[in-house]
Amino acid sequence: MTTTTVAQRVSTASGNNSSTLTGTGLLLRLYLRRDQRILPVWVFYLGIIPVFYSVAFGHLYPTEQDRQKFAAASSGFASLEGPLFGTSLGAVTVWWSGIVYPLIALAAVLTVARHTRAEEESGRFELVGATAIGRCAPLTAALALAVGGVAVSATITAVGLIAIGRPVTGSIAFGLAIFSAGTVFAAVAAVAAQLSRSARPARGIALGALGVAYGLRAVGDSGSGVLSWFSPLGWSQQLRPFAQERWWVLVLPAAATTALLVVAYALVRRRDLDAGLIAERPGPATAGRRFTGPTALAWRQHRAAMLAWSVGLGLFGLLIGNTAHAVTTQFGTNETVNEMIRRGGGGAALDQAYIAVSLGEFALFATAYAISAVLQLHSEEEATRAETLLSTATGRTRWAGGHVLFALLGPAVAMAVCGALTGLAYGLAIGDVAEGLRESLGGALVQVPAIWVITAAAMLLFGAVPRFATAAWVVLGFVVTLFIAGFFVGLPQSLLDLNPFAHLPKLPGGQFELAPIVWLLVVAAALLGGGLVAFRRRDLR
Repeated sequence: MTTTTVAQRVSTASGNNSSTLTGTGLLLRLYLRRDQRILPVWVFYLGIIPVFYSVAFGHLYPTEQDRQKFAAASSGFASLEGPLFGTSLGAVTVWWSGIVYPLIALAAVLTVARHTRAEEESGRFELVGATAIGRCAPLTAALALAVGGVAVSATITAVGLIAIGRPVTGSIAFGLAIFSAGTVFAAVAAVAAQLSRSARPARGIALGALGVAYGLRAVGDSGSGVLSWFSPLGWSQQLRPFAQERWWVLVLPAAATTALLVVAYALVRRRDLDAGLIAERPGPATAGRRFTGPTALAWRQHRAAMLAWSVGLGLFGLLIGNTAHAVTTQFGTNETVNEMIRRGGGGAALDQAYIAVSLGEFALFATAYAISAVLQLHSEEEATRAETLLSTATGRTRWAGGHVLFALLGPAVAMAVCGALTGLAYGLAIGDVAEGLRESLGGALVQVPAIWVITAAAMLLFGAVPRFATAAWVVLGFVVTLFIAGFFVGLPQSLLDLNPFAHLPKLPGGQFELAPIVWLLVVAAALLGGGLVAFRRRDLR
């Protein structure tokens, strides 16, 4: 189903119907068709992660005594995971799965932004809006898709936990906690889509709100806990699944979501099509001396994202570096966990191995930034801006190379900032800043070749099969699965070897080896070259 088909069907079926929701069902079908590859990935993975963790913790902490020892030192990780309420297996699972709340919120934000402001900016809304489609139908369909995906993820979590024997009440409460976090930020994205005329600033506003919410939750949980009550992510935690659930907390996300949706629908009725509530300042009539080519244009498009990811990963690095020295206290009594962390980190010292594992996780986030940078090429081509630019003397390789440059440079910068701040915090904790910086910075930078392999794979998809360019997110999901499974599940080594991060030296604490770095760089160069050659030879879509 295409946008043109939707416009024709709405025009035929609606007649003179002036309802503001006319055509919502057809638009939802269109959005489902367009997201048929990426939607099932994030819905399934975010739903199954807590179930996977719960099974793993059942083996790692089988007795109440084991879980009490684990809980005794959990306060050192409150800024990362939040407070631990209770020592039951379900409560420990919820605590360790705290990362699901911001991830489900992120998925909801990107889904709503993609099908609201991005569609409007591309001009496709103008085609559909020329029919008898209702004024609020596009926003309603986008919200239905995002909230529906969040609901399925939450259901997978709740049903999965019940299936493996966790208490029914706590499982349902955890599912509702996940659902509330996602719906609040779907509503935040709906409001953000009405504020800015362009998709990128709209996403930035919504993601900025998510960052503030995470910061309030992290600072609040590491202190008195008061600030956590000002964060939707904190509300999800305060529901306390598996720990004498407090159902009244659900009133807070319900009220916030309702208020935000009222604002979003009021704004969508008042503003003009392809306009935002925040007026854009006109740029200069002529470009500056530094704005002289496609690379400068790519810098203009990527600099904000590069800064945001660098700052975000840097803050995570500070948290990890500050808590790494407490790992020995938390996990030192559980030999199974010690072996698991050392296997993932490669070092004999538990705190160094923990930093190595954490830097590997941060590298996956940096890979997400790199993929989004490559897919900027896809967005420019879909919006026909690439066709306009390439009709000038600018060649395809030069244009694509500008975006690829920042897709490669951006994650390297972000990982360098993350490694430096991790090393600074860790060095202050152990009393040797120079050693902490050297080890953590090396552990961060060694991740870059593996990031570049996946980045190059995304470029190959865009260049050779542009219709499936967004399947790069599926590649990342597969790598994340192998990364997690490598700790808990005995998968065949041949399958684990498909993860480029599995071949990296385990730093800090492990032995540096140059050979795998060189091989990963060779693979990345081959994939990247193949993608650029394929792009030069194919027609523009």
